[in-house]
Parts: sequence; C-alpha cells; structure tokens
Amino acid sequence: MANLKVNTVSGIGTEGTVFDGGLKFRSLNYMTLPKGNTTDAFPDFKAVPAASARGIFAGGISEPSPTRHNEIDYITISTTGDATDFGDLTATNQFPTAFANNTRGVIAGGFQSPAIVNSMEFVTIATTGNGQRFGDLTLARSGAGSLSNSTRGLIAGGNPETETVDFVTIQSEGNAIDFGDLLTSIQATAGCSDLTRGVFGGGEDSPTSINTIQFFTIPTQSNATDFGDLTQARRNLTSASSPTRGLFMGGDFQTSSYYDIIDFITIQSTGNAQDFGNLSVARAEPGAVASTLRACVGGGYVSPSTPQTNVIDYITIASAGNATDFGDLTVARRQVRGCSNGHGGLG
Repeated sequence: MANLKVNTVSGIGTEGTVFDGGLKFRSLNYMTLPKGNTTDAFPDFKAVPAASARGIFAGGISEPSPTRHNEIDYITISTTGDATDFGDLTATNQFPTAFANNTRGVIAGGFQSPAIVNSMEFVTIATTGNGQRFGDLTLARSGAGSLSNSTRGLIAGGNPETETVDFVTIQSEGNAIDFGDLLTSIQATAGCSDLTRGVFGGGEDSPTSINTIQFFTIPTQSNATDFGDLTQARRNLTSASSPTRGLFMGGDFQTSSYYDIIDFITIQSTGNAQDFGNLSVARAEPGAVASTLRACVGGGYVSPSTPQTNVIDYITIASAGNATDFGDLTVARRQVRGCSNGHGGLG
C-alpha cells in the first residue's frame, strides 16, 4: 500500500499535485461530502418578519364556574382585529407559561385539574392545530415565568415557590434540564430576552410582591445576576421585547392594587426600569406576544366585578406611550399565556 503525503492541493490542472486516472478511497466507515453553502448548512433562525409574525394565546381560566380553558387563539401582530381559533391544548390549563422560537411554541406547566403539572406541549406557530407532547419540567409548577432565544427556552420560578430555572432546546422534544437559580424563590414573574440575555422582572416572594429585575446569559448555565428594579413592586405581570428593549406590563400587589403600568428596560444594560406608558385598563394575569416592533397584551384579571377580560392592547415597543385597542380574544379569560414566532429574542 502506498502513502501519499502532500501539504496543499492547488491550481488543479496547472501546477502542484494532480491526481490523474482512477482514484479509490477505502475506509472502515463512509464519508458523505457536504452539499450547498454555509447558509444551507446553518439556516437562519431569526425572527419571522414583523409584518407576518404570529402570536398565540393559550389556556387560562374564567369565572364564575370556574371554567378552565384549553383554547389556543392566534393573531397576526402587525394587524388589528379579533383573535382567531388556532386549536386546543392537550388538556385545560390554568396559568401555564409559554415561549417560542421562530417555528415552535412551547406551553409548560400550569394547573390541570386536579393538580399542578410538570408537562410541556408544543405547537407549530405558522400552522393551526392542537398541542403535542414535548416532555416534562424538572418540577411541577404553575405561574412560572419564561423567555427564549432562537434555540433555548428558560422556565423560572413558579408555584409552589421555587428558585429553580429549567431550560429546553425548543426544536428537540424531551425533558427540561436544570439551568441555575433565581436570586430567591418566587412565583408569578415574567421574562423577556434578546439574542443572548434573558431578563425576569417582578413576581411574588411570599408574602409580598417584589420589584426585582434579574438576568441570565441564555447560552450559559448559571445563576441569576441582579439587573435593577421595576418602577413598582408587583406580581402576575407579563413581558415582551424587541431585540433591544424589554417591557413589563400590568400586574398586581397581593390583590390589593391592580396596575396598568408599562415599564421598559434596555436589555443589554443594567439599571432600574423606566416608565413607558399605560395599558388601556389595569389588569393582572394577562398574556403577551411580540414582534420585533410591536407588543400585544391579551386577557387578564381586571377587578372582582370583572374577573376576566377578552381585551387585546398593542404598543409600539420603540415609542413610549399608552396602549391602543387591538381587538378581542375568542374567550375572555385570565391566567392566559402568550408566545410568538417574531419576538426580540430571535433577533
């Protein structure tokens, strides 16, 4: 057997080493040469364009029965109008959490009567249909916060109160893995992100609501780092983001006060949140979806006399100001959660 050793192969047919005639390659395995270019091999996982980005709202509960919901609604975020039926969750689910990449939305945890669950399910956001089994969280919990970039979703806190943060790879069904810990054990927090940083704001550290904002570097398993404070301590808020700015919207303070507050942060900085504007009505336990330009807030608890609403508001994330009416959910409900294929965590 002959051995051929060369440093370079260049200028084929004109100079240097040239292979002429038959050439055979023998291996204990086999080799398949890659096809296409770098873009083909490593597809772009950026957000769906703002003009066509879709948001979904899943689960929830309505009074007075109470009635728990398995409905999934969807909207095109750049338009206005009422939500449309998307499909159903695998079971009625009160206070899950939800996150997404540019193709798939994941709904995790929640209360499925008679118990809090650790199950996760997914939908393909661009096509209507019912939820499908994804895997399990490390802990059963409802009222967790979540966020995501194009590859990874983080699930933080929840009821029973915990500091645990899980992560999943969104395109790969399977069980969640421990990511790290929040600063304290909390529930009813909300999260948003850019491509690399995830930020959670507010929540309940029993017996009181908190104003703490904390962050993680999404690709790196670690514990939370302090970011700053919200303008008002509150729990049961919701969150959304563009690629640079995060919003924290609504919430309550131990059922004694309900807020229409919208705060904003610059995700790659640290410091206290600043006032952005107001929702159309004060409410807790809404869901939110976003494109890179616009955030929409749907559902929620308004007051004892209005324990749920179907109202969807929208705001332009880059421009501080008050929310504008978008339309209505298919069913009025609170403890509903949202995600989208065009949010700021996807770039």
